[in-house]
Amino acid sequence: MRRRRRSVPSESPALSPFEQYVSLMNGSSTIDSVSVCRADYTNPVHAAAVVKMLDAYAQDPMGGGEGLSEHAKANLVASLAARPQAYTVLAFGGADDQQPIGLVNCIEGFSTFACRPLVNVHDVAVLPGHRGQRVAEKMLALAQEIAIERGACKLTLEVLEGNAGAVKLYKRIGFANYQLGQAMGNAQFLQKWLD
Repeated sequence: MRRRRRSVPSESPALSPFEQYVSLMNGSSTIDSVSVCRADYTNPVHAAAVVKMLDAYAQDPMGGGEGLSEHAKANLVASLAARPQAYTVLAFGGADDQQPIGLVNCIEGFSTFACRPLVNVHDVAVLPGHRGQRVAEKMLALAQEIAIERGACKLTLEVLEGNAGAVKLYKRIGFANYQLGQAMGNAQFLQKWLD
């Protein structure tokens, strides 16, 4: 999955489905408080938040601009729950601290060189009205704590080079380009679709 963020234009004659969702979810652009937690996939509130946040992210042009398929919406939470290597961190905000405003999905992998687990931060999403308020930083701090509890040697993630805000955040909290040595340069992230 892609990790991307964008700003919602200040003037738009018609709201896109993503902007309509953001408008409904935000209520206002000010966070009274933010809480982060590890998602409990069996909790209906958390399950709904996972689907809503990932769908909002997918609809964002930085997430591909197309919402989740009906199949993904119906099966996402159960599929994550069936994978013990997966975990999700959610952020809630608003006056009642009950509005889902952010999501981080993580998938455990394995470092053969370290012979230890590693955790890939697979999705990072914050609703536009809550960006720039360190919501992602709070979620990533909890994701890191969980990774340490799992014995992981490192966190990994991918970010689009044009996503300057995310790159700045990730570097500020300790992420760097991956390389084994300067002579060969930075690693690249590639993909190959199988269907």
